[in-house]
Amino acid sequence: MTVSCDINSILHEKGHQLWTISPDATVFEAIQLMAEKNVGALLVMDGERLLGVVTERDYTRNVTLKGRNSRDTKVREIISTPCISASPFHSVEDCMRLMTHHRVRHLPVLDGDTVTGIVSIGDLVNWMISAQNEAIHQLESYISGHYPG
Repeated sequence: MTVSCDINSILHEKGHQLWTISPDATVFEAIQLMAEKNVGALLVMDGERLLGVVTERDYTRNVTLKGRNSRDTKVREIISTPCISASPFHSVEDCMRLMTHHRVRHLPVLDGDTVTGIVSIGDLVNWMISAQNEAIHQLESYISGHYPG
């Protein structure tokens, strides 16, 4: 395992499950779905077209702190735009840079205009930890003379 893999490799292991919501749904419905699926973000889709991402952070900043009612507010009113995304061929490092620069925690993955998955900062951190552990194991094996080759 290497740290410089592409996001498609992470999606292959994680899966391509997408949790989506319509822009016309209420924020309450979005929060309910996030709680039910135990996720912190949903892709906001108009048919097959990605409009943006709605997150728990959007809810707290744009509904709760502004005194709005989640049952009356539509998702389209609070989604994060513009939608920052990656391609399946972006590296883990590229995605971490994008997420850090744009201060987002969830990154939709698009192949052209088609959404193929979503990665979170947690997914990338877990991959990095696994890659570092594998590198340490290989170095220890090499040093102790058990390295193949």
